Amino acid sequence: MILDYLATPEIWASFLTLSLLEIVLGIDNLVFLSVITEKLPPDQAKKARRIGLAGALIMRIALLLMLSWIIGLTAPILTIYDFVFSWRDLILGAGGLFLLYKGTREIHAEVEGEEEHGPEKVALGMAAAIMQIMILDAVFSLDSVITAVGMTAELPVMVAAVVFAILVMLFAAEPVAAFISRHPTTKMLALSFLLLVGVALVADGMHFHIPRGYLYFAIAFSLLVEGLNLAAMRRRARLRAERKNQS
Repeated sequence: MILDYLATPEIWASFLTLSLLEIVLGIDNLVFLSVITEKLPPDQAKKARRIGLAGALIMRIALLLMLSWIIGLTAPILTIYDFVFSWRDLILGAGGLFLLYKGTREIHAEVEGEEEHGPEKVALGMAAAIMQIMILDAVFSLDSVITAVGMTAELPVMVAAVVFAILVMLFAAEPVAAFISRHPTTKMLALSFLLLVGVALVADGMHFHIPRGYLYFAIAFSLLVEGLNLAAMRRRARLRAERKNQS
């Protein structure tokens, strides 16, 4: 019975499609993890990222096991004039506002050069980072699970796709965080990306859907330009070093 189920081409097609979609949707979560933990000591940052991804996995599987509750979140609960709100709208809207606040605050700290020092602030920073990660995990997980429910009716496929996507994010978390840490300009791009995602979540909460493809194209184009800039900087540094050695 199980072998027949696994041998069904439609099941594998659903799994591969949903896994790819979950990985793409997880980019938001991964960027947020990298930005939030960037100021922590390396060992604590790694631990916080793993806790965040573990929390994301637990939340998504728990939400998948409560499909009837998830469906109920889209039911109207509040009407203002002709505008109808559901719990999903309120959660996504609140998450978007939080991302806008956090992204703006982090950009301000980068520009103004604000730093935190001392063991007390480091400990508080880790606790605050984990709390913020869990808050956004809930928002991103809700968006991810609603997408999964819309893609397939097979619960095992949804759970397998979510687990696979989180494992991919787990392996990608450290390289992404290290790259952002090494290149400050990419951190500004990451923060700008979070602002874009925040706007998209607020728009979703207001029943105005912005296709995520537009956002991902914008950040991919920006990263391409930044990659060219970094390559040009390395080339100029190498030429300066060669000229210095020749002189």
